[in-house]
This record gives sequence, structure tokens and C-alpha cells, in this order.
Amino acid sequence: MLNIKNLKASVGDVEILKGIDLLIKSGELHAVMGPNGSGKSTLCHVVMGNENFTHEGVIEVNDKNITNMKQNERYNSGVFQSFQYPVGLPGVTLLEFALNINPELTEGEISELAKKFNVVEFLDREVNVDLSGGEKKRCELFQLALSNPNIALLDEIDSGLDIDAIKSVAELINKNRDSKTSYLIVTHYSRILKYLEVDQVHIIVNGKIAKSGSKELIEEVDSGGYTQY
Repeated sequence: MLNIKNLKASVGDVEILKGIDLLIKSGELHAVMGPNGSGKSTLCHVVMGNENFTHEGVIEVNDKNITNMKQNERYNSGVFQSFQYPVGLPGVTLLEFALNINPELTEGEISELAKKFNVVEFLDREVNVDLSGGEKKRCELFQLALSNPNIALLDEIDSGLDIDAIKSVAELINKNRDSKTSYLIVTHYSRILKYLEVDQVHIIVNGKIAKSGSKELIEEVDSGGYTQY
């Protein structure tokens, strides 16, 4: 579903990603871990087409080359990104935003979907305005479901959440996984991964994947930290 080949990325003269190879198959959930400044979030931004970065290499989604596409074209090709700090949209209600994301759905169908993500009470409120961290993350997962993407890039979706909110977010991800959507989850810590059905873990250090493996890598990081890589 997502195939990245020798991806390099820079901001100005500073190279951040130094040759990433990553394959995520249909329906899989992969976790990307690593220390601050290792390039984890940059990986998400570059796959989504953030124009602040220059990049080279190949990015394919569902066998389609999206390497040189604009952000909106990548979204239309099935790429969704959530953000570490979701942006508020004053003046736009979540319902209005949802109708714009998926105009094929009726308000009733959107309300039914909102129940699954426990965001019904926010449909008439402005997007991400005066919401807690956990509420914002639930709203982003609701938007993900509306988008029905091929690949979902979740950039530190556990950031700023307490343990109860982390469990709630993980439960929503697990319940709503299917064979169509694959996930790439970026995180510093192992907390949320302990509640997720993770297929593979990748450790990024200094812009490269230092090690990939099964969920056992999470315990390895917990016990030895990132300096071992």
C-alpha cells in the first residue's frame, strides 16, 4: 500500500532523511520510533508532500507513483495525515468540515459515524477549538474514517495525552482497522504501541532506519533506549 524507496529529504542545506526504504502492505500497521530530531515526523511530512522539504527517491501508494504530486493530489490518491498539534478552524463546524471531506454522506450518516468515535457532541462546534488533546485526536480519527484513505500517517497521535486518552485513541484505531487502510504511526514512546496491534516496528536514528522488526522491538527500546542503535 505504501512503498518508499531510497527517500532522502532536506530543509535548505540540512539533510534530514538519508535514504529510507519502507514497505507497508495493505491493512498493516507499522510503528516508527526514534529519538528527537531523528526524522520521524519529517517522514510523514514528506510522504504527504509538505513543500518545506526538498526530497528525492520514490514514493508509491497503491502502486501509484506520487513522488512529484502536490499535497491535494496525494490526498486524492489516498494519503491522510494527522498532526501532532491539530490546527483549529474557527468559524467552521465539525459537521460542515465532515460534509466537505465526504460530500457523498448525508448528515445522518455522518452522525452515525461520529457515534463510533464519540464525537457527536462536537459536530456543531468549531473544528479543534477549545477541545482537549484527547478530544482533538478523536476528531482526527473521525476525519480519517471520513477520508477512507489507503495510507494513514499518524504523527505522534499520542502526544500530550494522559494514559486514559491514549487507551481510548488506541482502542478507536484497533476497532476501525480494515484491509483497505494501512497505518504508519510515529511516536517517541512505547505507551500507545502496547495497546495497538502492531505488525512491524522501525527504529529511525539520524535519518536512517537502524533496525526493523516485530513488536518485540518495543521492549528492546524500553530496556535499552535509542543509544543502542
